[in-house]
Amino acid sequence: MPLPSENHLFEYAVVRYAPRVEREEFINVGLVMMCKRRRWIRSRFLLDVHRLYAFCRKVDIDALGAQLEAFSKVADGCPGPVGELEVHERFRWLTAVRSACLSTSRPHPGLTSDLDETFDRLFADLVTPD
Repeated sequence: MPLPSENHLFEYAVVRYAPRVEREEFINVGLVMMCKRRRWIRSRFLLDVHRLYAFCRKVDIDALGAQLEAFSKVADGCPGPVGELEVHERFRWLTAVRSACLSTSRPHPGLTSDLDETFDRLFADLVTPD
């Protein structure tokens, strides 16, 4: 009889692009997920240029790409004050409420025995267009 898999508590947030924050319209462009106990964090982004231009013709793809790259570097633990924080502190910093063109949803919790599989499934469900 196989041993039961250990479930891990995780949190995730959808990364959103809002070209005009005051309109409160956004498009999902990424996902960040964290498991404090495993000291695990992962982020991924999708810049679908056709979809972004359909949403906002004035989007600066290069600037948005640079912002997402900076977001990813913090998640990955880049050198510097924020990147050197513990995994859960970096996740909290990335998901803090802000009024900017790049923000996140509120964090959502879950349980899983496979963090990578769950991340891939959530990314496909919440970020990848149908």
